[in-house]
Amino acid sequence: MLVPSRRRLRLEVWIVLGLSLGQSAVYSVVQLLDKMTRAPLAEGTSTLNRSQSTREYFDLTYQLLDIIFALVPVLLVLYFLTDQRQAGPGDAGNSRSAFQKLGFNFVRPGKDLLQGLGLAALIGIPSLGLYAAGRALGITTAIIPSALDAYWWTVPVLILSAIRHAVLEEVIVVGYLLNRFGKFGWSTPLAIAVSSLLRGSYHLYQGFGPFFGNAVMGVVFAWLYTRTRRVMPLVIAHALLDIVAFVGFSLFGKAVGLG
Repeated sequence: MLVPSRRRLRLEVWIVLGLSLGQSAVYSVVQLLDKMTRAPLAEGTSTLNRSQSTREYFDLTYQLLDIIFALVPVLLVLYFLTDQRQAGPGDAGNSRSAFQKLGFNFVRPGKDLLQGLGLAALIGIPSLGLYAAGRALGITTAIIPSALDAYWWTVPVLILSAIRHAVLEEVIVVGYLLNRFGKFGWSTPLAIAVSSLLRGSYHLYQGFGPFFGNAVMGVVFAWLYTRTRRVMPLVIAHALLDIVAFVGFSLFGKAVGLG
């Protein structure tokens, strides 16, 4: 089996982050500075799912393309985590796939679903209070989960968008980075801290409240992953949180005076 050097692994991590959530973190910091220098954060707005065309089917096309291409770094990570072995007699079955390493599979659907539901409840309810507190303190922008027009495909696209975010973030920020940080020789607390700060940083465009909330969420998710070595419950929890936020806002936001 070919074992890459730490230097090569560090370069690999920078490339993955530069193509995905590290890039998002840089943009998020710039967007935060832009908003802070325009007006108080409390007067700012962060829209998560924007319409990209006034023409229905071009908008749908753009939305689907965004989802598909956003998942390419996940494929890259899965490729990097796949054991590269020289085939030999009797060697079949000795290597584990990236899906097995990350626990990103359906070998225990019931337990993963229950854990995901529990995590979603644990994170989701306090998040509402944190958002309200951030708005009251003036450190969080108004967040609009969806600004898509009401088409027949709006809800399915929002669900796909939620799943996209869940897979991208949990596979890369938790599963992949904790794997690589371990190979760097980092301690578990340090690996969890860096992973969690990265998660918070690419939410900074929403304000300091979401930065703090997502960093805490990152600690909980990363700690659980170190105990179970399964990313699937995290993906389920994250997807559920985003589906409730995106679809709920899209369907009921205006009815309750939001958006």
